[in-house]
Parts: sequence; C-alpha cells; structure tokens
Amino acid sequence: MKEDIENFLNYLKVEKGFSENTEMAYRNDLNQLVTFMEQEAAKHGSVPSWADFGRQGMLSFILDLKEKTLAATTIARRVAAAKSFFTFLKDEGKVSDNPIRDVPSPKIGKSLPKPVSIGQVRQLLEQPAKLDTPEAKRDKAMLELLYASGMRVSELVSLDIGDVDLQGGYVRCFGKGHKERMIPIYPQAAQSVKEYIEQVHPQIARSPVEKALFLNLRGDRLTRQGFWQILKGYAKSAGLEADVTPHTLRHSFATHMLNGGADLRSVQELLGHANISTTQVYTHLTSEHVRRTYEKAHPRAK
Repeated sequence: MKEDIENFLNYLKVEKGFSENTEMAYRNDLNQLVTFMEQEAAKHGSVPSWADFGRQGMLSFILDLKEKTLAATTIARRVAAAKSFFTFLKDEGKVSDNPIRDVPSPKIGKSLPKPVSIGQVRQLLEQPAKLDTPEAKRDKAMLELLYASGMRVSELVSLDIGDVDLQGGYVRCFGKGHKERMIPIYPQAAQSVKEYIEQVHPQIARSPVEKALFLNLRGDRLTRQGFWQILKGYAKSAGLEADVTPHTLRHSFATHMLNGGADLRSVQELLGHANISTTQVYTHLTSEHVRRTYEKAHPRAK
C-alpha cells in the first residue's frame, strides 16, 4: 500500500508539478488513511486493501476524524486527498472503480483573512532598522520584500539572487505548480534588498557563488520556520497584539492594494491565484472600506 502512495506522490510531482509542501500534505493525509484501514482490518482479523475499501469505509474514516475533533478544513483536505488517490488507482488499474468519488466532504466556510493596518505594517517594518546588525539588515530586506510583493513565505525563502531585478524593480518567483510570475516592488524594498546583498550576504554565505538569496547565520538557505520565528520576534517588539504570521502580510498586501484602488484581476495575478474566486475573499474586507468612504462622502449619508 505504501508503494502505491509513493507512486501517486511521484505522479503529483512529475506530472502535475505539485510543490514539495503539497506533496508532504498528501503523504500525511494518505498515511493517516492507511493507519485507519490497518486498525479496522485488525479488528476483523483481515488484511487491508484498496480493493476492499469502499464508500462505507470512507464514511467510517470521516467519522473517526470527527471524533478526534479535527478541524473541518483538515477533514475536507483528507477526503479530497483520498478521492484523488483512488482516481489515480483506478487509472492505474489497481481498482475497478472509485467507490468514494461521491462521498460528501465536510462543509467549510471561508474564513476572512485578518490583515493588519497600514500603520501596523509600518511599525513592523521599522523594527529591524533599530538594530545595527547584519541579521537585522537581512530581516529588513525580507519583511520589505514580502510586503512589497505579497509572496507566500515558501516563495520568499526559495528566491535566488538572480530572481531579483533591483534596477528594474521586479522580483521573479515560482508559485504553485512551478508557475512563474514577475512582481513589481517599490523602491524602498528594492533598496533594502540591495543593501543586504551588497553588505550582508557576502559575510554569511559559505561560498562566493552562493545563489540562495536569504541565508541564516550558518550560511544555509533560510527555512519557512526560521522566517516565522524572526517575524514573531519583530511583531512582539512592534507591540502588535494580533497573531502575525507570514500569511498575515500576504493578506495585508492584498487588502491594502484593493483599498488603494487596485482591480481584482491585477491582485489575482500578483498573488498567483489560479482562480479569481480565491482572490474574491478579499472583497469582503474591502466592502467595509467602501461603506466608510460612502458614508463620509455622500451628502445624504451623514
């Protein structure tokens, strides 16, 4: 069974171009399914197999997940992973049909992103400038670039030096499915990155030809977890009460762009969303801004 999962994950990577993070999520979800099947088979003294796992087995799996009080989003993701996997097994001739394709997933409501205000972002970005250290200059460059571009943190830490065009004011990143996009960045962000590359990168890089843009103090490429810890420290020193995550800056970027007059299609392109419906969640956030503007400007609304 594990071999079938590995073949499926290889298919996602090679044929579908899925990211390493998505691959890891699928692996975890399917391993949880196998564990459940093994436990159920042990109760009946049988051997688990894909061919014997049907709709009822999937419903039992969902019930088991609910009893563990997992979030609806987690359960929905595991159901989706199982459905995709069984479609793959059918295509590969491992099963005669996909018995779980019509199993309903838990309904999940779209939770609205919680951006921080422009003033709070300004406070956050000012924190590294208070420290005159190499890592503070690196951190300033990272925070400015993340807010300037709206990139995912995985995209930020994957950047190479050659991905930033400081003179032209652009950054090139590869999103989900290895889709490339070029994102303009404001001059202050470009300047912060320029100072980091010229003054700090040579000090901490293990080799003069190191291509990774953002490095930790050991000279290795910075990880998502490493960046998150850095961000938490600056958010605390800035006095931000909200739980600020790397995704918070991405949400804030999108919200502030729309509030500033950017159209939805442009923001979709900048964020790298495949479907505009994903970007439309931000319209709920900006509608309040529109209402305040209306009430302030309309002569009969006062």
